[in-house]
Amino acid sequence: MDRRRFFAFSGIIGAGLTQSVSAQKHQFKQSGVKAILFDGFSIFDPRPVFALARQLYPGKGNELMREWRTRQFEYTWLRSLSNDYLDFSTITKDALVFAVRLLGLEMSTVQQDQFVDAFSHLQSWPDAREVLMKLKKAGYRLGILSNLTAQMLEDNVRNGHLECFFEHLISVEAVQKYKPSPEAYRLGMKFFHLSHEEILFVPSAGWDAAGSKTFGYPTFWANYMQLPMEELGVRPDAVGKDLDDLWTYLETVELER
Repeated sequence: MDRRRFFAFSGIIGAGLTQSVSAQKHQFKQSGVKAILFDGFSIFDPRPVFALARQLYPGKGNELMREWRTRQFEYTWLRSLSNDYLDFSTITKDALVFAVRLLGLEMSTVQQDQFVDAFSHLQSWPDAREVLMKLKKAGYRLGILSNLTAQMLEDNVRNGHLECFFEHLISVEAVQKYKPSPEAYRLGMKFFHLSHEEILFVPSAGWDAAGSKTFGYPTFWANYMQLPMEELGVRPDAVGKDLDDLWTYLETVELER
């Protein structure tokens, strides 16, 4: 493995919200940004997991995904608060078992493993590769900071043949604290050896956008799911519907410098 690519020990995305990139471009002072740090799900598309739920549980798949996702992230936060860490793979399975039981469904251990394993076989969003190429060519240092396990990150990057783009793949296993814990966000500064002002964070979820902005990262929310802004008293510097909007945003700011 390339030494520059370090897999630390670890770590979804209604009403629509599409704030125009240009509407908020003045808020972000891009000139000092040297690195761009992505959440895993701003690169990897989780929708095939939803499709699997609908396939196995016709008429109940969406409800299962809603309960599973809610409990999945609640468990990461609760375990961070109680200093009782388990990796994301284990938490994902625990949350799935709870959701199935809550809805009165039946699921074999083979099916449980199938659902959890799906998080290691994700493809990238359709625009990801082209945008990563542009960002790399423009001189930005790139990385991922994710709640996914190190193995999940490695598998998904390899699945998409994206290894050449990322300097660091960082799993929150390194601190055994999930985002939005400050300890998790601080890993980006540690690995890039940069200040928080020099790292643009690109989350896929509203709570992550609020968490990264509160920590101090300039933040561009890649809001693929077109979700409303979280009411957490903080706003990202800009919002777009995908990574193409991220590139447009950065180009616009560059022209204004």
